[in-house]
Amino acid sequence: MTISRRRFALSLAAPYILRAQQAPLQARVKIDTERVIGDIDPLIYGNFIEHLGRCIEGGVFEEKSPLSDERGYRKDVREAVGKLHVTQLRWPGGNFSSNYHWMDGIGPRDQRPARLEMAWGTVESNRFGTHEFLDYAELIGTQPYVCCNFGTGTWNEAQQWVEYCNSSEDTAMTRLRRQNGRRDPWKVKLWGLGNEMDGPWQMGHRSAEDYGKFALEGAKLMKWTDPSIKLVAAGSSNYNPGSDWTTWNRTVLQFLHQHADYLALHTYVGNPNDDFGDFLASSLAIDERTKTAEGIIDASLSGQPGNRKIYIAWDEWNVWYRARGNSQRGRRILEEQYNLEDALVVATFLNSFVNHAHIVKMANMAQLVNVIAPIFTNEKGLYLQTIYYPLQLFANHTKGKALELFVDSPKYKTRRYDEVPYLDVSAGYDNGSLVLNVVNRHRDQAIEAEFEAEDKQFAREVEVAEVNGPDIKATNDFDKNPVKTATRNATAEGKKLRYRFPAHSYTQLKAKLT
Repeated sequence: MTISRRRFALSLAAPYILRAQQAPLQARVKIDTERVIGDIDPLIYGNFIEHLGRCIEGGVFEEKSPLSDERGYRKDVREAVGKLHVTQLRWPGGNFSSNYHWMDGIGPRDQRPARLEMAWGTVESNRFGTHEFLDYAELIGTQPYVCCNFGTGTWNEAQQWVEYCNSSEDTAMTRLRRQNGRRDPWKVKLWGLGNEMDGPWQMGHRSAEDYGKFALEGAKLMKWTDPSIKLVAAGSSNYNPGSDWTTWNRTVLQFLHQHADYLALHTYVGNPNDDFGDFLASSLAIDERTKTAEGIIDASLSGQPGNRKIYIAWDEWNVWYRARGNSQRGRRILEEQYNLEDALVVATFLNSFVNHAHIVKMANMAQLVNVIAPIFTNEKGLYLQTIYYPLQLFANHTKGKALELFVDSPKYKTRRYDEVPYLDVSAGYDNGSLVLNVVNRHRDQAIEAEFEAEDKQFAREVEVAEVNGPDIKATNDFDKNPVKTATRNATAEGKKLRYRFPAHSYTQLKAKLT
């Protein structure tokens, strides 16, 4: 290379060299194990399967496939789900549940009626019903969460479903269950009082008052059938400026404050404008809505007898914006392909749930397989999407008590927020084990953080797991896996742990405190 050509090459490379040599930003985090937010409920690591697209048929369940067992469950999917450590699984919907009549899905599979499915524009075979779902929940070791039809359904239908699943008495419903092959009850604890009943898109859509009155009578019958069950009220899913989100939730709880155990909230976010910084700030909206909903719950319980608690269930949440629109009907729909920035947003949502552990006691990523999902299949196998990895790390390691941290981080401004911390952090503490979850929202720069234990000492060895990739748009597929979890070790000294978080990364640090 001649001198002139070399100078020209160096001039082109100069911005990248300068950026590489740029000193990392600095942050401080203080940790006090006595500053407890609340117990981290394992149920925040739930998921969701709906009769929608290829989530169930072609996802968790595929009869006659060489990849399935004798009952039709995909064995490769089951293995991937097992590593996610799903703590509870919501079914059958979603929008589907608002016109689902559960008796269509029991009895011999070949004798079950096919029905026009109007939520997603298909024909429902009903070959995957109550027994298949509850048996699958047992198979993967998760708690079932059944969402009742409070759209076109009736109170008696919901009550009899609880009886069919949970009762040990000798009744027509329990005899029918035994006739269909299940002697002992499943004892399902979690039951939803409908889905998104505030939405005009929902079959059986009602006003807040009409839904509250209807759900109250259904809740009474269901709890009289089994007083041990926990009920999830359908909170508002339609959060927009000027919407009736607050009014809906307040009105519903006026009727259900003595019967509901959870208030369900839903959210989906996206990046249609390709604004990385604003997209990575999406969890701030979750923080705001959680706080608002908590205030509404507190107000509904004020002055009531007893010591009732109502918690928040974010029982539908995810990134979803590419596979949307009126054309999304049929079998191959909502098949979103996720990239690294989507995985980082997922990690910030999980941070938010942990940081509100005193009130957020349940959450469900929507959904589990193929449909806006961490697992994607075809007839030959599967691959793990980018969003799989943060969910797996949180569910397997972030337990115990959520700690309130002091975080001093550099900030940036977006179109929605004046101050967004570059470092988004949560902590779980369990019998001397500390887990720190850290998202670096900076697209280009590393951030060097100093963690200081206020009341403990760090053991020297620290386990590190990092989810990252070559760039923020990196995606996984059947033949490539650039975004995944990489593990390494770090060291701490006394009360201090210093770690440099790479740009656009999610990192989990595990350490012992003594």
